[in-house]
Amino acid sequence: MPEQGSVAVLIPCYNEAVTIGKVVDDFHRVLPDATVYVYDNNSSDGTGEIAREHGAVVRAERRQGKGNVVRQMMRDIDADYYLMVDGDDTYPAEAAPELLAPLMADEADMVVGDRLSNGTYGEENDRAFHGFGNDLVRVLIKWIYGFEFSDVMTG
Repeated sequence: MPEQGSVAVLIPCYNEAVTIGKVVDDFHRVLPDATVYVYDNNSSDGTGEIAREHGAVVRAERRQGKGNVVRQMMRDIDADYYLMVDGDDTYPAEAAPELLAPLMADEADMVVGDRLSNGTYGEENDRAFHGFGNDLVRVLIKWIYGFEFSDVMTG
């Protein structure tokens, strides 16, 4: 992918020690010019230390909750493009160039990933009413706004 501006990979994390090293490594491999930021939200399992060992810029957000982390990331980090992913390896790094392409070509202001289309997310996260809730919200958004998302709960 041609360099068309700075890319920040933003990873809000809470107790993601099992997967964070792989996530950081994957994004460094796929987007070698991007800066990978991990915001540790009071993890007790060493998430921040592992992320740092794998080359991420690690910052702490003491106010608990993903909303607090996301707001602080947007305040702190200056980049031309932001790619926010979870630290649990839900989103494949290999999809990043395809997601960034319409932004860098000035064809879109925002793109939204889709965890559901390949089927593995549903298998790994088979919880009662989880799929039903996502489907219900998708239908309501389409009905109210006329726009159809594949995965409204992403990010």
